[in-house]
Amino acid sequence: MCKVMGIVNVTPDSFSDGGQFYRPEQAIARAKNMVDEGADMIDLGGESTRPGATPLDWQEEWTRLEPVLTALDGRLGVPISVDTYHPETAERAVAAGAAIINCVYAEPISRMAEICSANGATLVMPAKCMDSLRGRLAGLDFYLDPMIGFGTTREEDLALLRSIPELAKRGRVLVGASRKRIVRKLTGEKVTGKNLGGNLGIAIWCAMNGASAVRVHDVRETVQALRTIAALEKTCAWSRVLDSNFLAYLFTPCAIRLNMVYYALNSSSKEGILRNGKAQNASYWLHEPCDIQNCGG
Repeated sequence: MCKVMGIVNVTPDSFSDGGQFYRPEQAIARAKNMVDEGADMIDLGGESTRPGATPLDWQEEWTRLEPVLTALDGRLGVPISVDTYHPETAERAVAAGAAIINCVYAEPISRMAEICSANGATLVMPAKCMDSLRGRLAGLDFYLDPMIGFGTTREEDLALLRSIPELAKRGRVLVGASRKRIVRKLTGEKVTGKNLGGNLGIAIWCAMNGASAVRVHDVRETVQALRTIAALEKTCAWSRVLDSNFLAYLFTPCAIRLNMVYYALNSSSKEGILRNGKAQNASYWLHEPCDIQNCGG
């Protein structure tokens, strides 16, 4: 199943939840709560990357992150990620127990790859950086981030989302679209905080199209949605859709019966489809006793 990375912003000014978890005790409690809700990873961020946010130096960023990371190290039972583009923060984070470095900018990515390789940590990097690191990926555990919402238009974000199936052929993909403007633009919702359905829709689509992980604020709801989809996919594996009109055939009586009903309901004939030369409608196929011989066309 697609993994869920829970977002904990240790910031006063993040676009979605700035200030809610700024104090160390608030961030620690939120991280623990997300694990209880089903998060597979926790991503701690000390600097907002929203448009117009004031950049921080690494010292201020680390001042925010250190007490939270130190308190959580070895106590969550899931990997901790640190969202930073400062190599100095990354070095201190992996030394303090972070298992993942989530870098959203291309400029420091070579140094971040060195830090992660040397410490056995995982790197989340912009997908566009993969080619620049060619030859240095051996032994590096990484995720590719298509970078939804980073200076992109609605159409560009949609193109990035549609690129996930191809991107997944090159490596594991982690998508962070939660609560970004693309969700609001797609749903048309104008009330802040009322886009949960849109967030879940994107997370589900990503999971069904090859993403290995999604980075989200709403952990409980996302985990429920992805578990449901995973269960349905497993249960319905025998009935994959081949195109918009036909179901795949499987050689079992119940599957053949399902196909007969489907074709009867969608037949251009008012009477349905033929059985032994006689037209039969959907009701016939639903109620006629079923065995392999009886289910012939």
